[in-house]
Amino acid sequence: MSLNQFLDNAMSEWMRVKGAESDVIFSSRVRIARNLSHMPFPMLSTASQSEEVIHLIEDALMKEDIPEILENAELIHMADLTDLQKRVLVEKHLISPHLAEESTSGAVLFSQDESVSIMVNEEDHVRIQCLFPGFQLEKAWQLASQIDDWLEKHVSFAFDEQCGYLTSCPTNVGTGIRASVMIHLPALALTQQLNRFIPAITQVGLAVRGIYGEGSEALGNLYQVSNQVTLGQSEEEIINKLQGVVRQMIDHEKQARERLLGMSPIQLEDRVTRSFGILGHARIIDSKEAMKRLSDVRLGIDLDLLTGVPSSVMNELMVLIQPGFLQQYAGEKLGAEERDVRRAQLIRERFGMEKD
Repeated sequence: MSLNQFLDNAMSEWMRVKGAESDVIFSSRVRIARNLSHMPFPMLSTASQSEEVIHLIEDALMKEDIPEILENAELIHMADLTDLQKRVLVEKHLISPHLAEESTSGAVLFSQDESVSIMVNEEDHVRIQCLFPGFQLEKAWQLASQIDDWLEKHVSFAFDEQCGYLTSCPTNVGTGIRASVMIHLPALALTQQLNRFIPAITQVGLAVRGIYGEGSEALGNLYQVSNQVTLGQSEEEIINKLQGVVRQMIDHEKQARERLLGMSPIQLEDRVTRSFGILGHARIIDSKEAMKRLSDVRLGIDLDLLTGVPSSVMNELMVLIQPGFLQQYAGEKLGAEERDVRRAQLIRERFGMEKD
């Protein structure tokens, strides 16, 4: 797959398939952080040392035992991308904001379906990321672990017998695993229960962040829930703990949806259809409002209050309406108001409301 295909298609192939609990869980992700044993960590590396790391990963890709999912994958150097192209890849969750903004000698490779991305010279030398639709943490972990085991056959990772795998950030030392889910919580937000839930989640060692991770905003009632510490816990313990807490969140969200349907069905349907009407007819709309309205519509689809709008369109729009993708779609750099106009037009097109 060419770089342009990665950039032009809002939905990755993995996003087109529904996973378990897909009415609440948008995606499951497992990321593994590793550093090479004989090289300075990225923050201390010279340009030539960073290039050597990239060459070592490229050499591994040439080995005959490469996992099938990585066949035909190619490394893309960050230095060869424009700022807009990097932003699009961040919006698709294929690279981190850190790699896009701070790395001058980084690289990334993607699998054909974009379910796997391997970032090179980000905060750590290697970050293996696996993404699956719905609630599939176990599957994401199994694939990430397979790729990790394969890569470790060809490069030597920094490892300490007492501490485990060594990483740039102390919170990643140990297993180096960060597991997370992207969860849609509109009913808990509407019933004002989120302020109670989020502190309780952080007290059990999990983090709740916005859709692009640390420091980002939770738009459209989408939250990223992940483990915070990797030291002193096995990979299985980390995955099981996160799964247990997320299952409780799913149950509470579904209960809140049932209460809304039972106690105020007309008000809920009015909210959903109003948002659908605004999205279908607005001539200008900013990203915050668009995500808020899309969240309402997605809730309406999941509760069968709206028909004729597939959830896949909603998944696509949640990526397409972001600033980078809007400009990629338009083929030019756009100012804030121009993006708001294009965003409204794009939504009308996807909803079939735009007249020829």
